Amino acid sequence: MAAMLLLGFASGLPLPLTGGTLQAWLTIAGVDLTTIGIFSLVGVPYIIKFMWAPLMDRFVPTWLGRRRGWIFPIQLGLFFGIGLMGFTQPSCAPLMLGVLAFLVAFTSASQDIVIDAYRTDILYEKERGIGAATFVLGYRVAMLVAGALALIISDHIGWHKTYLIMALVMIAGMVGTFTGPEPKENTASPKSLKEAVIGPLQDFMAHPYAFSMILLIVLYKLGDAYAGTMTTTFLLRGVGFSATEVGTINKGMGLVATIVGAMFGGTLMVKLGLFRSLMMFGFFQMVSNLSFMALAWFGKSYELMIFAVAFENLCGGMGTSAFVALLMALCNKRYSATQFALLSSLSAFGRVLISPSSGYVINVTGWAMFFFITTLAALPGLWLLWRLRNQIDNLKQGQSIDNS
Repeated sequence: MAAMLLLGFASGLPLPLTGGTLQAWLTIAGVDLTTIGIFSLVGVPYIIKFMWAPLMDRFVPTWLGRRRGWIFPIQLGLFFGIGLMGFTQPSCAPLMLGVLAFLVAFTSASQDIVIDAYRTDILYEKERGIGAATFVLGYRVAMLVAGALALIISDHIGWHKTYLIMALVMIAGMVGTFTGPEPKENTASPKSLKEAVIGPLQDFMAHPYAFSMILLIVLYKLGDAYAGTMTTTFLLRGVGFSATEVGTINKGMGLVATIVGAMFGGTLMVKLGLFRSLMMFGFFQMVSNLSFMALAWFGKSYELMIFAVAFENLCGGMGTSAFVALLMALCNKRYSATQFALLSSLSAFGRVLISPSSGYVINVTGWAMFFFITTLAALPGLWLLWRLRNQIDNLKQGQSIDNS
């Protein structure tokens, strides 16, 4: 599991460096708001990564095995890419920085593809829960290092040295790649690029319950994600907490609660199994939205804010560990890179589709009713999960999803 922790860390580190941390650097450097807004486009590779995932299923490097042979050179690219970002001047050459940030995001998305596939290939059914939780732990710690810690460091030594330090920290991921084991089962890769592109879809869609599983992936975390789109805005504008208070509680303590939830959820999954974990954690995810509804009712209260943030993030972490385990269980190891990339992209579909309506709903109904609606948005996913309980149990037993 040490390798899972380090690979999770490697997967989480580049995201803030091309997102929130980079935006902070651009802001402090005096870059205009229009340019900063355009920089958000560097995150596009994370959304469309499934487009080149088949290449990583089809071609097998000659060194370090089918997955690790891809991971190490990609991590080497991230090491140099993040380091080169540290040598740029945003105010003088924003285009150069933008190109480098896009290349880092593309490389990071590629790393995610192969690490997700490696995790799917390497973990047995009983290990999926704790394996996913360990990965999430490493991922969240990296987000903290490349986010809050990077901001603090930059105040003392400047942005250029901060990015160079972040590049050196990537070495931890390389250690995880070298120390990670190879899968005991030697799964053959697709024989052609055509099979690598079409095979994953044909394999998944051949099952009678494939469409239901896809719908479950879209719906399972919909209520949690819908509420999350406006949580920070609610705490700042809806209730009136300061930016420092929100940053400390919502971002700091919330991150810790997410990590605890992921580890606790992963441990519970060993005893509960996949279906019962998904149902229990999904129910807690749904109920946790009501804590923000209560905060909207009672008004500004530090105690209630701490409870709401801790409860919501704890339940969200538990739900994430079970959800990642579900995605791994649905993948055929022959096509795990492509299938996991596709399924994880589908999981964001519902959030992207419904999130733009959040502002309108709040204006019409108010904050309390909005969070109640986000609670109701979780019900279809739980209902569908219950309907698919036999198929989920078959996944737990290592059987295909077409069994009933």
